[in-house]
Amino acid sequence: MFLEPKCHAGSIEVISGSMFSGKTEELIRRLRRAQIAKLKTAIFKPATDTRYSKTAVVSHDKHSVQSIVVNSSTDILALCTNAQVIGIDEAQFFDANLTSVCRTLAHRGIRVIVAGLDMDYLGRPFGPMGNIMCIADDVTKVHAICTRCGSIAQFSHRLSDDDKLVSLGEKNTYEPLCRECYCKLSSVKELVNDNCDCN
Repeated sequence: MFLEPKCHAGSIEVISGSMFSGKTEELIRRLRRAQIAKLKTAIFKPATDTRYSKTAVVSHDKHSVQSIVVNSSTDILALCTNAQVIGIDEAQFFDANLTSVCRTLAHRGIRVIVAGLDMDYLGRPFGPMGNIMCIADDVTKVHAICTRCGSIAQFSHRLSDDDKLVSLGEKNTYEPLCRECYCKLSSVKELVNDNCDCN
């Protein structure tokens, strides 16, 4: 169970999982609790994420909070003045520098809450998320429900033929799948085998 950290201690918290697993919802919930505790908060999102809003962080169930839109992770350091709690949404879309940015902020005594996809549509670690999870004080893995069988889902299966790594989309483009259903799709099996480092 997640426990709120002491307000004076710097920390890194990660909320990870597949599409439609409630990552952004949990990020917003933690930030609102920090605001209730009268802590100064700031939330950042990458400029590339324009699905629901260009300026707000919005969960799939339409809860939202105004955010600061940045083009690179280093912009966060310059724009987080006076914040005691910082939220970072869609972290997988940021550059590799986000890991050191999170570490720097935590060392300054700031509570950093990072939300993002842990895996891309090929089942590989996505962007800086793997490295951030390694240095985090706490990692919460949230799960969706598999649209094929109703089991716990941890994979984001892309429904389109688009093979770009970053392809913004919603329920018409992605579906959450459990491992069994994900591996039953032959094209995905081939992609996973082609990119597996353990063979």
